[in-house]
Amino acid sequence: MVYTLTVHLYANDKPESIDRIKAKLIEAARIYRKDKETIDWLVMQDVNDPRAFSIVERFENESSQKYHLENPYWKTFDPYVVPLLDKAMDLRRHEELDTSKDVEVPV
Repeated sequence: MVYTLTVHLYANDKPESIDRIKAKLIEAARIYRKDKETIDWLVMQDVNDPRAFSIVERFENESSQKYHLENPYWKTFDPYVVPLLDKAMDLRRHEELDTSKDVEVPV
């Protein structure tokens, strides 16, 4: 079962914060995608609110986060990003549903 984290970030109102967060997220995605057992590491910016960003981290399983957290880059992320935020990151943990088989939807 694929283990997925979604993280929502909201930039503070300083104009340079948006560009700094955007650059850091792109850099992070390019690095984290190479981690063992990482399926993908996606970064997005809201189309209606440029201060709102999302990260979708997809791992082979929950224990795969170990490689992500052991990546030396991980220690640089929060110290750089947190001061640029208006509020704390909203992190959610998910197990992706198996969509490979037909299902019967109850009436």
